[in-house]
Amino acid sequence: MADHEDAQLFAQLRSVWREADPVPAGLIDRMVAAVAAAGLSQEYALLTLVEGELAAVRGEADALTLQFSDGTTSILLHVTGTAAGRRRVDGWVDTAAATLVLTQGERSRSTTPEVTGRFVFDEVPPGLTRVRLETRVGDKTRTLATPQFEL
Repeated sequence: MADHEDAQLFAQLRSVWREADPVPAGLIDRMVAAVAAAGLSQEYALLTLVEGELAAVRGEADALTLQFSDGTTSILLHVTGTAAGRRRVDGWVDTAAATLVLTQGERSRSTTPEVTGRFVFDEVPPGLTRVRLETRVGDKTRTLATPQFEL
């Protein structure tokens, strides 16, 4: 078959389906909403409170432990307050050849974990925070970015 014959055949097939089984009203809007909500669900699933109560995420708790994972790589964060009213973030990753970037608004700082996977961010101001883990295996780079969380 020639390309124009294929196009005609597909056009006829589309018109048959439009008549026999039309797209339900509002389906496109519902699908857009479902796709947008799927992204939110994935971000929420990455955030797992390891210890403490859920209120401790934004409460006045002395320490907070959070774990983020994408199923193959994990980041564990232990957050404590300092005397200056800032935060100390002790963390561990379960992968090698990594760089970690802590971002708060326009400010960011990076570190490389020790061989054991341990890393520290000292004197972090309170506020919305995100941690990004970049790993390099061969010529491939993988990134695990946490959802924003409050320190």
